[in-house]
Amino acid sequence: MMKTRNWTILFLAGLFAVQSSHAAPAIKGGLQGAWARLTATTGMEVKQVLLFSGEYFSWTEYQAANGAFLNTRGGSWKMTGSQLVFTFEFHSADSSQVGQTEAWSWASEEAGLTLSPIEAGKPSLPGWKPIDAGQSTELTGPWLMAGRVRDGETSRRDTNVPRKTMKLLTGTRFQWIAYNTQTKQFLGTGGGTYTAQDGKYVESLEFFSRDNSRVGMRLEFSFGLPDGDWHHEGKSSAGEPMHEIWARRL
Repeated sequence: MMKTRNWTILFLAGLFAVQSSHAAPAIKGGLQGAWARLTATTGMEVKQVLLFSGEYFSWTEYQAANGAFLNTRGGSWKMTGSQLVFTFEFHSADSSQVGQTEAWSWASEEAGLTLSPIEAGKPSLPGWKPIDAGQSTELTGPWLMAGRVRDGETSRRDTNVPRKTMKLLTGTRFQWIAYNTQTKQFLGTGGGTYTAQDGKYVESLEFFSRDNSRVGMRLEFSFGLPDGDWHHEGKSSAGEPMHEIWARRL
């Protein structure tokens, strides 16, 4: 009975969560945050992570044992009653899905969240567990790469062009995705867990589509939010100095 009560409280916290005092975007719908499920396929355990961050989402699969990247897809989402409607901006496994929509129903159960495709003949996906329901940081939300600082000179880029680098952050997890909505090209992604406190931002990589050898790396950066932009400064996973500017995606 106690276990059931604890799960119910945890789910309701995620379902009706309000923001912390940090200036993150307003919560939309009842699924904001990170969700995960584990499956076993031909002896291989696969981790699926689903991020809902403001108006945007990502759904990624990778091997649980070593972080080997399998696929990712995402874009914008909306909730209509008990249905989720996904509109894809990127899809690493099938570029023809870019620009298309996909509807799922969702329901909470004692064992977790269940997602069921509206399209007939596809299986339901039970067992999604909330990772960070009700949590947020100063950086929680969707972001777009908006510029860089090199040798003291700032260069900005137009965030409304088809070629994008988007970064989604929930309360504890992050993912960046590079893609082109016009050509439907997927260019790369990486993600895992993060912390952001007292001007220090730390990423721990759980998957990286371009180089699996970097899985497990812990990257430390300084950050600030002047004029609402996210200034992100430190060294990249390749060890190169970097100073990026990210703008909130509204």
